[in-house]
Amino acid sequence: MNILIVKLSAIGDVIHALPVSRALKQTYPECRITWIVEKPAYDLLTNNPDIDELILFEKAKFKSFSGFFQNSAILKKQLKSKKFDVVLDLQGLFKSAALAWMSGASKRLGYCNMRELSGLISKAVCGPNQTGHVVERYLDVARALGCEVERPEWVITPSKEDKEKGKGILHENGLDIQDNYIVVAPGTNWQSKCWPAESYAKLADEIGQKLGVPIVLVGAPKDKELALTIQKNTQAKIYNIIGKTTLKQLAYIMGQSMLFIGGDTGPMHLAVAMDTPVITIFGPTDPVRNGPYGSDNIILKANISCSPCFKKNCPTVECMRQVSPEDVFQAILEITNLS
Repeated sequence: MNILIVKLSAIGDVIHALPVSRALKQTYPECRITWIVEKPAYDLLTNNPDIDELILFEKAKFKSFSGFFQNSAILKKQLKSKKFDVVLDLQGLFKSAALAWMSGASKRLGYCNMRELSGLISKAVCGPNQTGHVVERYLDVARALGCEVERPEWVITPSKEDKEKGKGILHENGLDIQDNYIVVAPGTNWQSKCWPAESYAKLADEIGQKLGVPIVLVGAPKDKELALTIQKNTQAKIYNIIGKTTLKQLAYIMGQSMLFIGGDTGPMHLAVAMDTPVITIFGPTDPVRNGPYGSDNIILKANISCSPCFKKNCPTVECMRQVSPEDVFQAILEITNLS
């Protein structure tokens, strides 16, 4: 069986979909899996034993009218030459539907709640988890192909070079990979999903004074200003490696840490995939669908009537502000058994 997985972005969403390729390879070891993905998440999928081929979808080439028609023809020819039997549209948007159609596969499946008319191109699989966590919604698509999945498995494979570079980045900042440390990702892709910088600073002081454990700040380059604000307002020992790692290097650093703290963001899901305990703060989004997978992690959420609102911007961000540094510190004691 020759299978195309269409899951282009974002980083957290691609991580959510990874257990599908694992389930397919476990059920059909001889199947060939090709995954088409955009550049930001490409690194996550390299060197993966469950993925036979990666196709980079270069979104920038499709933005102009002429670019769309020229590159669509090239990509369609490339996809059809692979002779796919099945395509799984796990993006559920217009652009992923177009790719599913271009593939020429006779069987096209998507997950429940497909949008932008993508359900007209691929059959939406609405399994028993259609109102549950998105990881299980994606796995319902694999189950529709005969996969029996009791628990999702993530395969992310940092290379030896990734590990050495990860160790080096920490060492350059005065920390050893063998030390106890807590990874904190303060930034998110929505303003409304960010826990306030002053709350992170107060939490860092609590951790430093009561636990003596250093904090490693991670994230995208756009989070640097936020990180500097946190650092200026705390006396705690903080190592800022924001923008210094690839995803695979970050995965390795995350996997060696004692704990992850952050909001609804890609690094949070990366921590789950690396089997690192997670404490996450939710406000405008729904943790039932997008929270950290698994019962061993802790979700902190204020009891406020307008949450979840799914608004990217909010003038008060009251849902996030109502979660206090003390709440998060108590969660640290609980999840690490340090109380």
